[in-house]
Amino acid sequence: MVLADDGMVGGAHPTAEVAIAYLQSPRAIRDRTRALFHLAEQDRLQHFRYHPDAMPATAAYVLDVMGQQYPGGDIPFHSRWRHFEVAGRSRLDLLAPELSGLDPLEQARLKVDLAITSVLLDAGAGSRWRYVEPGTGLVFARSEGLAIASFHSFTAGLFSSQSDHPWQADAHGLTQLATNQLAQAFQVNDDNPLLGLEGRVALLQKLGHTLRQQPQLFGSELPRPGNLVDYWLQIAAHRQISATTILQTILLGLGPIWPGRVELAGTNLGDVWPHPQLPDTGPGSNLVPFHKLSQWLTYSLLEPLQELGLTITDLDQLTGLAEYRNGGLFVDAGVLSLKNSADFAVAHPPDSPLIVEWRALTLCLLDDLATHLRQSLNLDAKTLPLAKILQGGTWTAGRQIAAEKRPDGGPPIQLASDGTVF
Repeated sequence: MVLADDGMVGGAHPTAEVAIAYLQSPRAIRDRTRALFHLAEQDRLQHFRYHPDAMPATAAYVLDVMGQQYPGGDIPFHSRWRHFEVAGRSRLDLLAPELSGLDPLEQARLKVDLAITSVLLDAGAGSRWRYVEPGTGLVFARSEGLAIASFHSFTAGLFSSQSDHPWQADAHGLTQLATNQLAQAFQVNDDNPLLGLEGRVALLQKLGHTLRQQPQLFGSELPRPGNLVDYWLQIAAHRQISATTILQTILLGLGPIWPGRVELAGTNLGDVWPHPQLPDTGPGSNLVPFHKLSQWLTYSLLEPLQELGLTITDLDQLTGLAEYRNGGLFVDAGVLSLKNSADFAVAHPPDSPLIVEWRALTLCLLDDLATHLRQSLNLDAKTLPLAKILQGGTWTAGRQIAAEKRPDGGPPIQLASDGTVF
C-alpha cells in the first residue's frame, strides 16, 4: 500500500491502521518535521525563528569538531558503544575473556540485552548527577555516566533473574527491579539526584512485561531482549537486513513500554506528539513522530549484528536524533532563536508545542547540515551516513558549544523530563 506524502492512501483519509504504520516509519518523521520546517521558512511558527544565514558557520564549526575528534576521518557509528569506551578504555574489554567462551550468537544476544537496557536508561540525567566508577574511581556525568553505571549494573546481574547467568536481561529480572535497587546501583541520593529515576525503573519494568507478551520476538522460555537477534536472523534474506526493518521491530516490540503517550486505535505510538499547526484531516494527521530513543537504539544494535555477519542496508533512511545536544547546537550557533526570550527561563514538557517545534526543526537541520558536510568533504551518504555525522559530529559539537556558553554545559532550553524521552 503506497502512502501519499501526507500519509493518506490514494487521496482518501487513511484508516487508523495505515496511519499507525506510516507514523512508525522514518519517512513520516521526515514528512511531518519538514512540514513544520516549511512554516519556519515562512516565519509562521509560534515559538522559533529560523536564520539560514547562520548555517555555513555552523557547518564549519561541526567540520572543525569532526577534524579534532577523528583526524584520520575514520568515524564510527553514533551508538551506545561509544559511551562504553570513554576515558581511554573499552568497558567491553572487561567482558572479553568470558565472552570468548560463548558462541557468537549468544555473544550477540548478550550485547543486545546490554544495549537495550542501557539505552532505555539514557534519558537526560540532569546537571547535578555524577557516577564514580568502581575499580577506577573515575567520575562521569550525563550520557557517559549513565552508560558506565548501566554497564556495571548489567554485569552485576541487576537485570537478570538467574544468578548463574548474571550477564543478561530477562523478563522476570526486569519486572522485579525496584527503585531502591536502581538508585543504589546508580549512586543516587539527596546530594546526587538523578532526573526521572522512577520513570526509568517503570520503563524497565514495562519492558519486562512486554517481553512476555511477544514470544515471536523475544522468545517464550526465557524472554529477553537479546532474542531479537534470532528473529532478525530468521527474516534476513541473504544475510542482509534493512536498518528500517530493525527500527520497525523495535517500535513494534517496545511500543507498549512508553508511558502517557498518544494512542491511535489502542496503539501506543511512543515518541509521537501533536502540533497545533498541522492540519487535522484524518487519523494522526496532526502528529509529529520522532522515535528518538528507538532510533538511537537501532543505531546501537547495528554493530552486534554486523559482528554476526549481517549486512545492514538502508542506513541513511533513518533520521537524526531529536534530542538536546543536536537541538542545542542549532540554538547556540544562532540557526534557531526563540521568539519569546521568557521561554528560556522555564522548563518545557515534551508534549509542548515549543519542544515539538524545536525537535522537528533539529531533524531537518541535521539533514541539511549533512548535505553541507558531504559537499565540503566530497563524500556521499554511503561513505558519510548520518550515523557518522551524529558521532563525528553534531552531538559532540552541541556539547562543546554548550560548555562554551553556560557554566554547567546544559542545554540552552530547559526540559521537563520524566526520564523516558530525551
